[in-house]
Amino acid sequence: MRTITLLQPSKLAFGTGCWRECVPYIKGKQLQSVQILYTQALADEASQLQALLASEGITATQTIAPRGEPTIEIFEELLERSRAVRPDCVLGIGGGSVLDLAKLLAAFLYSEQYVRDCFGIGLVSTRKCHLICIPTTSGTGSEVSPNAILLDVAEQLKKGIVSEFLVADAAYIDPELTVRLPADITAFTGLDALTHCIEAYTNKFAHPLIDVYALEGVRLISQHIAIAIQHGDNLVAREALSLGSMLGGLCLGPVNTAAVHALAYPLGGEFHLAHGLSNAILLAEVFAFNAQANPEHHADIAIALGCSAASNPMETALLGAERLRALTDSCGVQRNLAAYGVGREQVPSMAQSAAKVTRLLKNNPRDLTVQMIEEIYLNCFE
Repeated sequence: MRTITLLQPSKLAFGTGCWRECVPYIKGKQLQSVQILYTQALADEASQLQALLASEGITATQTIAPRGEPTIEIFEELLERSRAVRPDCVLGIGGGSVLDLAKLLAAFLYSEQYVRDCFGIGLVSTRKCHLICIPTTSGTGSEVSPNAILLDVAEQLKKGIVSEFLVADAAYIDPELTVRLPADITAFTGLDALTHCIEAYTNKFAHPLIDVYALEGVRLISQHIAIAIQHGDNLVAREALSLGSMLGGLCLGPVNTAAVHALAYPLGGEFHLAHGLSNAILLAEVFAFNAQANPEHHADIAIALGCSAASNPMETALLGAERLRALTDSCGVQRNLAAYGVGREQVPSMAQSAAKVTRLLKNNPRDLTVQMIEEIYLNCFE
């Protein structure tokens, strides 16, 4: 069994109502200046935090994160504004994009490095600012992962930074904060979390220590996502999705994702599809393609999704692909790329872009040529 290293927040709180517990934590760490990064939809929560911190004599500055996918330019502008604040703690509250920005802010606030030089694995040299993450979606698992993603507009491609210095000092995962999520965001983010778990378990670098997280994440998310979409205030379903998302995030550092995410990046970069939506469109087709490489692992996923075992692992795995198609459909997600303005004639350039994401493709259980990538994209047209 190969050696594996897990990098996780020093404090990890999970439970309904726990998000306000970050205030006594901040006081206990003797932090004096907190920058709260949030989206407009969370203005009330940001104001509550600011007031609670003020009652403890701690200065808090509110900063609204830009809407949409964060680009390199957006981050660099946000970084300059944050350097004027000079906090000793960055607190991100929001979805994966907000948390990714918060993680990068904490890492680069007092650094002479440039974010453009750090795409890849292990290139960030240090972090001198405290970091707290509070997720409000059940998707990226960014609150517990060492990953952050930015869009390179010039190349129309999302790029990742992976570093131990992007792991939060503390994370507060409160399912209560996800109750207000719209049905479509619940679907996209939940299917993203499901993809993290599936790709971790079927990955070329899968590990028994992470398999436990991955399989439980698949089980939790597949059983509860449709309920959460249809009944957003169902706290049992929201708790299951939040836990599944966290487990998927714990898979990201030591094992990471593979071809689904690599092929999703051009859809986000060129056509501005939401990250979770891109993954959802591709998931079943990549799963079926990869099953030939390790049918036993794919069969395990199929069973975790609720399928019964067939006569052999490959048949069971293919049942899993059908189950993923049905699950995606039940979440109200259209799997036809044409529905999003993507044309078949654009597939070759998308495949060329996806082939550049070697950081993730090297993890895939099957090696992919550009032609194979094209075939997968074409399978996503009706």
